[in-house]
Amino acid sequence: MELSEFRASLAQATPPTGVSPALQALWYAAKGDWDCAHEITQPGGPALDWVHAYLHRMEGDLGNAAYWYRRAGKPMAIGSLEEEWAALVVAFLEAEGRS
Repeated sequence: MELSEFRASLAQATPPTGVSPALQALWYAAKGDWDCAHEITQPGGPALDWVHAYLHRMEGDLGNAAYWYRRAGKPMAIGSLEEEWAALVVAFLEAEGRS
């Protein structure tokens, strides 16, 4: 699956079948369902913590976002939210061997 295919899936009612929780959370975030995306990240772990950081950056809570970036072992993002969303999707698709 490529980024463009993942973006196209946003027209559907549910995330693509078989994608990781991190990608599911990003899918819901792109659909405007921040609460669902945030709930998915709650178990934690490096990938989910990275998405959790993005979500708090998205809501404008940069202090909380910084905490989650540290937990994920990632630097605080400085680009646009759209750029970060796309970079996260690509990273997780590649990690899952989907791209």
